[in-house]
Amino acid sequence: MTFLLGGEEYGVDILRVQEIRGWGGATAISNTPDYVLGVINLRGIVVPIVDLRKRFKLSEANFDAATVIVVVNVVYEGSERVMGAVVDGVSDVYNFSGDDISGAPDLGIKISTEVVKGFAMADDKMIIILDIDKLITLGLLDNVEISSAGFIEELSGEPDNTEK
Repeated sequence: MTFLLGGEEYGVDILRVQEIRGWGGATAISNTPDYVLGVINLRGIVVPIVDLRKRFKLSEANFDAATVIVVVNVVYEGSERVMGAVVDGVSDVYNFSGDDISGAPDLGIKISTEVVKGFAMADDKMIIILDIDKLITLGLLDNVEISSAGFIEELSGEPDNTEK
């Protein structure tokens, strides 16, 4: 699945996408990186929301009707977590094989090549294929889990039984 961000098209494995939601705001959490917009309650699950424009150090955009949250399942320390990424809009779904994706050269692009799996061509355009696990979790989940512990009961309506 591809999405738009700052005029570029990025792709992630569609099997990792849980759902796409319209932007409706998030509950802010203190002491998190600036690209963490907060958390949302998704059917009783507290989901951290990351602004990919800020994560990639792109110019800020006004959130509008096309702005969406791509809710994804990421693997972090051997377990699956649900995270959300705010993007400018969803574009297309393509079927790429491993042979269609070229390696990630060091191009000095605004995002770390550590989160880029490679590049693929579709309809005469270059799509940047991202490693969603590294993109979302790299240096993030420890901060969010510590900071969001007090919000779990408030947002989910259930007591926070996690260890602190």
